[in-house]
Amino acid sequence: MKAFTYPRARNAGISTGALALALAWTPVAMAQDAPADPAAQAPGEETEIVVQGFRASLATALNQKREETAAVDAIVAEDIGKFPDSNLAESMQRVPGVALSRGDGGEGRNISVRGLGAGFTRVRINGMEGTSQTGSSDIYGAGNSGRSFDFNAFPTEIFSSLAVRKTPSADVEEGSLGATVDLKAPHPLDYDKDFVLSATARGVYNQVSKKLDPRASAIISKQFADGTFGVLLSGAYQKRHLREAGYSAVDILSSTLGGNQLGTGAAAQPFCTPIGYTPISPSPVTYAGRGASATMCSTGNPRTGTIAAYNTIMALRSNFSAAAAATPGSGAFFPRIPRYVNSEQDTERLGGTATIQWKPTENTDISIDGLYSRLNVERRDNYIALLSFARNINNNGQPMVSVRDIEFDQNGSLVYGLFDGVDIRSEGLVDTFVSTFKQANFNFRHRFSDSFEVTALAGISNSLWDGKERLQTFIDAIDADGVTIDFRGGGYNPVIGFGIDVANPANFAYAPSPDGGVTFLGGFSTQGKPSRNETKNKTFELNTRWDVTPGFTVKVGGQFRESDYSARGATQYTGQNVTRALPAGTSLSSITRQITGVDDIFGTGAPASWVAVDPVKWRAAFNFPNGFDFCIDASCGVGTSRIRERIKSGYLMVNFDTSETLPFTLRGDAGVRYVKTDMRAVGFLSRSLATSPTGVTATANVVDRDYEDFLPSVNVVGEITPDLLVRASMARVISRPELGVMIPGSPTITATTRNASTNNPFLNPIRANTLDLALEWYFKPGSLLSVAYFYKDIETYIQNATANIPFNQLGLPDALLAGTNTIPTDIFTVRRPLNTPGGPLKGFEVNAQIQFDFLPGFLSHFGALGSYTRVTSKIDYITGTNTIFTSDLIDLSKNSASGTLYYEDDRFSIRGTATYRDRYTRAIIAANGSDIRANQPNTFVDASASYKLTDNFKLILEAQNLTDARNTLYIDSVRQDTLFQTRIGRTFTFGINAQF
Repeated sequence: MKAFTYPRARNAGISTGALALALAWTPVAMAQDAPADPAAQAPGEETEIVVQGFRASLATALNQKREETAAVDAIVAEDIGKFPDSNLAESMQRVPGVALSRGDGGEGRNISVRGLGAGFTRVRINGMEGTSQTGSSDIYGAGNSGRSFDFNAFPTEIFSSLAVRKTPSADVEEGSLGATVDLKAPHPLDYDKDFVLSATARGVYNQVSKKLDPRASAIISKQFADGTFGVLLSGAYQKRHLREAGYSAVDILSSTLGGNQLGTGAAAQPFCTPIGYTPISPSPVTYAGRGASATMCSTGNPRTGTIAAYNTIMALRSNFSAAAAATPGSGAFFPRIPRYVNSEQDTERLGGTATIQWKPTENTDISIDGLYSRLNVERRDNYIALLSFARNINNNGQPMVSVRDIEFDQNGSLVYGLFDGVDIRSEGLVDTFVSTFKQANFNFRHRFSDSFEVTALAGISNSLWDGKERLQTFIDAIDADGVTIDFRGGGYNPVIGFGIDVANPANFAYAPSPDGGVTFLGGFSTQGKPSRNETKNKTFELNTRWDVTPGFTVKVGGQFRESDYSARGATQYTGQNVTRALPAGTSLSSITRQITGVDDIFGTGAPASWVAVDPVKWRAAFNFPNGFDFCIDASCGVGTSRIRERIKSGYLMVNFDTSETLPFTLRGDAGVRYVKTDMRAVGFLSRSLATSPTGVTATANVVDRDYEDFLPSVNVVGEITPDLLVRASMARVISRPELGVMIPGSPTITATTRNASTNNPFLNPIRANTLDLALEWYFKPGSLLSVAYFYKDIETYIQNATANIPFNQLGLPDALLAGTNTIPTDIFTVRRPLNTPGGPLKGFEVNAQIQFDFLPGFLSHFGALGSYTRVTSKIDYITGTNTIFTSDLIDLSKNSASGTLYYEDDRFSIRGTATYRDRYTRAIIAANGSDIRANQPNTFVDASASYKLTDNFKLILEAQNLTDARNTLYIDSVRQDTLFQTRIGRTFTFGINAQF
């Protein structure tokens, strides 16, 4: 990596901020006395300063920010093959306005920029738009099948820099409402040496998984022909064993909804009524076949509840709606499936780049880049759960549970409960998937004269998410007594008492249902796997630049992009998904194992162990060693859904700089981009067919459409003084709809009542007008103080809503109405994604970076960076016919902050970073008594240190999540009932780097 030299005329610093008030621990005692930083020379001296490492990466990034006309924040590798953080998304936390969303194991997965979620952020890799799709647990959104970019699919070591572009320019392709993130891999002619070799080996240890895992990377670069031709290869490999343990509720529902209670309105009876209570429920007359009587809730399950406890539930009524207010028990809220969670992952992350670069003169630069990344994951989730609260009367569920004691808080949230007749399930899930990304692109730049230049790019990429398996197995214990759910200890999680020894296989069963599906005694499911999501991208662009006069440049260019997204599932052949009895001579204990350690990891009363199906032993017992037989074509009702977008665009833009023609400096760009989007959407409509292997077949439904946009943009930078800049930007932007909601798949249609629910291939992009203002003061070398204001007038938003629409405007074939006495022009009441009114989004950022080179001795080697962002928005969410719920945008945190304190001298470097993200909404529910599903605020603290042993060898030590923070999800803005919380623990990394 080239050393950075501070220019005399313009100071240097960083664009990536972090709030100094949130400074992390930094052991000053480890710092060494050293000569004062030469950056602290007297103003009249002309000494040039050369720095390397983290300080140099900050200075280089800030220099890039200062020279840009748009609002751009950058992060640069602090050394060859060494990005500042272990995860790309985690690096971007220091950028003002960027908030991180974490996935399984606490790894950074995707980002929100200025309150706009991952779906509004575009990512380019080496100048070409990229797509990255991975899988995750259901609570974190499962597999990504949209436009969101999952950064955890890539190792950081294969990139040399990233830039977050928050305001658009006409020469940058459209599609972002939040930001455009540019990831750049290194080139061989980037270095000032003809030969570079850098290799790093690390060991990674996590206190929860208690595993030491390997991580290694290397980069080799060689220049030839006097530095005009070069070849570079890089590679990175990481193997991780992740584990997290905790609590999950799945959902929180009113007592009158959780178990599909008997009766409605005032007659609702959500639990088994106690002896002496009228009416008796379940009814001895209606459910005598289930064993219901005056003394029994069901066969072998006596009525043990108390009238006092039952009356406590029935006295609570929700004010969520008029219907709820009229229903006794509607204000009593219970976890749907309260359970302890143990999740383990084996992951392998492999990535690499290969680049050939030829630069015969300063006027010509030609390169060919290749990039490959592969993430291979096997996740094993195990749960021990109270299942009856999620079961209805048809499965002997909640209406057959007795309540002996109960307590709620003032909002109706369960505080304590004692129950009899509760079904318990031990569930296991094995989820195996591979995410692969491949890209190749050709870049060309040639300056034909002093005033005319041409650049070109051509590239292809392929992003594949291959869900190979998702196998669920479970065993059940029926009608356990003495079950408790206890939140009285405080905090987010309950102590669950199961009433039985959940470690004893004899207390569970695995067998076919004895009564036709009323009572379950274990089973399995493949949950629609295998499945594949694949995105193929092509990009061709040509750009010209004409320097008309000093300080005035005209740019003209055009681009063609094609994105071809396909999604395919699978269906088991009939009979493959039937639960079988254990083979003769096979006991339940012989196909199970023990889940241990959750009590030590998570605490809160979790059992020391519980029994679970061992999927390997289960396969062997039932002769499923090689998987199941699936059908993946239309004859089984399965087809490959597709969205193909062809985008043609052209732009005209002028750049101006008055520094050489006027007594004041005003620079910037102004232009317009024209975009034409052609889309073809293909989905499949299923219907029954006796000749199909599964009894179902499918026919394709194809929708074609197009739309166009004119997108003007202006970016202006005024230099009040050489060190004080004011920025202004105005633009019109678009962000295209998520892919999955535009697939014209199988609808639900009731012709007799003219009701339907379906996807919508006719969605328009989300369009907005934006305004950005900023003031930046580069008050000394390596330092910055800035404040920025931003405003986005979002014209339309996309959400599920109900509307009255003629059938022939749904993009569905008229043949679906055959034989229904309904014609295509009839008006249907349709529930589907729609373009709805948007709303304003506004906020501000405060950013600071300070190098303490004005302090004496070793103190001059300290520095700090900090940022704070405040964002507000209001969107009207349509939650039912003529029902409006007003709330923030999904993924928007009103407050976010980051702070870093660092020390660096010639040999030693150390820094600590703390990041804070305010609560944010994950989904709008506005039904069943709850309004939102959201994330609690969180703060994560990380640290990194290195020591240079010699000029060629460096020791590395890193730590993530030093405070052992946990991520907590909740439901409802008032009750804030816990949905999910796990402990991921602290992670420590140590290694050595060698450079030659």
